[in-house]
Amino acid sequence: MTQLSPLLKQATPVVASRGEGVYLYDDDGTRYLDFTAGIGVTSTGHCHPKVVAAAQQQVGTLIHGQYTTVMHRPLQQLTQRLSEVLPAGLDSVFFSNSGSEAAEAALRLARQATGRPNIVVFQGGFHGRTVAAASMTTSGTKFRAGFSPLMGGVVVSPFPNPSHYRRYGWDQDQATDFALRELDLLLNTQSAPADTAAFLVEPVLGEGGYVPGHERFFAGLRERADAHGILLIVDEVQTGFGRTGRFWGQDHFGLVPDIQMFAKGIASGFPISGIAASEQLMAKAWPGSQGGTYGANAVACAAALATLEVIAEEHLVENSQARGEQLRSRLREAAQGYTQVAEVRGLGLMVGVEFINDDGTPGTALAAAVQQEAARRGLLLLTCGPWTEVVRFIPALVVSQQQVEEAAGIFSAALKAVLG
Repeated sequence: MTQLSPLLKQATPVVASRGEGVYLYDDDGTRYLDFTAGIGVTSTGHCHPKVVAAAQQQVGTLIHGQYTTVMHRPLQQLTQRLSEVLPAGLDSVFFSNSGSEAAEAALRLARQATGRPNIVVFQGGFHGRTVAAASMTTSGTKFRAGFSPLMGGVVVSPFPNPSHYRRYGWDQDQATDFALRELDLLLNTQSAPADTAAFLVEPVLGEGGYVPGHERFFAGLRERADAHGILLIVDEVQTGFGRTGRFWGQDHFGLVPDIQMFAKGIASGFPISGIAASEQLMAKAWPGSQGGTYGANAVACAAALATLEVIAEEHLVENSQARGEQLRSRLREAAQGYTQVAEVRGLGLMVGVEFINDDGTPGTALAAAVQQEAARRGLLLLTCGPWTEVVRFIPALVVSQQQVEEAAGIFSAALKAVLG
């Protein structure tokens, strides 16, 4: 008998045979309410008819046209469509396949454009698993352990994370004051502004625990970046395309980046990612330095175009905001009376439930137990956070009011089963 590898032994027991909307079905026809969305990828739900039709039509016309060799219509149309939703001034795009590749492309552009070596990242950020992306990731050692040495030139500054600083009795304003003071100290002691190419930050920490940022913190980053000629890179890989109840996560905070990363929800499951910047900044990349075989694949571009149409036509950004408010409210109701639930937080349909033990330490085992109990009851969830102490809800943006109620009911039952 073939022995499973350790990685396969740890995989979810659900073997999905098909998906429809926010549901997955296994080979026996058992239905699961999927509040993972492929880690925020299937933004329009599983197999949305419009996305399926666009991909099928494109497969029969042109599957791949390598964009440094030839142009193709889906690429041109997607570029034009993105110009309508990207922040003003970000009028040039580079396409790749994954969030990690977008992170590496943003890093390469920042270093080449400024001639500076260092990148400042923020505690708890996740930017990918390839060598440079992992070097800039601080949400957990599992993403960067075991293949050192990592890339140099990365320095880490605090993120105003109230859940982390709760044990010191700080609120978000106090955490923000501390984070900005520490950033100033870093620029005076570790990475001189003249050596600092960019700040790289997520609007909402993803793998770091579903922690929204703070408007004053981001304003402080922008102020310091402008004062020192430092570029501001915003990682919208998980927060983009309506996930947070705004089209971009940065829209909650009045944040305008110099370079913006995107991926995940853009194409409803097809692999495509990219970065956006001004044409003037993008022109500073060294010729031939950016590229890739599969970036802007024709089928992925067609799926992305259909996804953007569905988001607009079905008002999914607005639905994300409304259903997110409903979900947080229902989860808070479910958590009442359980001291092990420290907080329900998030923006839009990016919601985390943080668990703690009776002594206030991170509730890693509790989060895992609740997640697994929910799965046994038909609700698929994920965990995140530095100690994987957060259960996260990240359903497709098409989720309905009734489906949110169903999920909240299952989660409530799971809490009762685990916590009593």
